[in-house]
Amino acid sequence: MRNYPNEYIQYLLEFHGRRDYFECHEILEEYWKEHPPLERDSVWVGLIQIAVGLYHYRRGNHPGAVRTLSKARHILMHRREETTTLGLDFPALDDLLANYIQRIQANTPYESPMLPLADPALVSICEVECRSQGLTWGCQSDLTDTPLIHRHSHRDRTDVIEERFKQLKIRRNK
Repeated sequence: MRNYPNEYIQYLLEFHGRRDYFECHEILEEYWKEHPPLERDSVWVGLIQIAVGLYHYRRGNHPGAVRTLSKARHILMHRREETTTLGLDFPALDDLLANYIQRIQANTPYESPMLPLADPALVSICEVECRSQGLTWGCQSDLTDTPLIHRHSHRDRTDVIEERFKQLKIRRNK
């Protein structure tokens, strides 16, 4: 079995076990920031954008969902080899993203997708870990769980706002 980053496994657990796409974003963004180079077209950014796109879709923000999933698809298209080394079936993932973009554009109601994992050992690890956390691998999103659906509005964003002001100040001083 390949040695996958723990953060990636945590991303998969949140994605398929809790359907907490906001947390998926948080986990991989932190991992991406801690592992330079911080390339905007990193495979990690592509995976983050899948979670963000689905978060938007589930909340009914269809333009944001299409835009974000399209960006993810574009990034991952150029990172096929890296995507495959993460145990993902790239052609199936690309088809999934294209299908979800079409579903959103057709106003099809949200359904939780399964990322196409091609490594059975990775699937097994994720299933075991889900069970140990009392989660069901591959469950559907609970669309009545308002805190999950609107997670971004239930968190303290002080650190994010402070960082934006800091970066703005740095840019102005250059």
